[in-house]
Amino acid sequence: MALTPSQEIDKFINDLTDWRGTWIKKFRALILKTDPEVAEDWKWGVPVWTCNGNVVASGVFKDHVKLNFFKGASLSDPKKLFNAGLEAKATRAIDIAENDTINEAALKNLIRAAVAYNVSGGKKK
Repeated sequence: MALTPSQEIDKFINDLTDWRGTWIKKFRALILKTDPEVAEDWKWGVPVWTCNGNVVASGVFKDHVKLNFFKGASLSDPKKLFNAGLEAKATRAIDIAENDTINEAALKNLIRAAVAYNVSGGKKK
């Protein structure tokens, strides 16, 4: 029996028994709390959160966790959270290493902006 996207994400987090699983769990809770309209999906073997299209995906690597905002290049990032993929045409990412911290208020603002951008049909407000 196939797993639902939420069950896939649960399994993904549970299979990551180190700090990376802790970060993904934290990001997931923050994303879902920030905008209840966001839905969970499972694409390309990673968690993806959607609302009127793809909003953000999370991937794990040996030395960091990545939050990839699909339309990140179109979003305002006054707190300079984006630190990866800065040369990409559309996407922007935040790479987090084991002992890093993140400005949660600024991350919530980015999530809200990404959702608003998708809901507006890709028009900046």
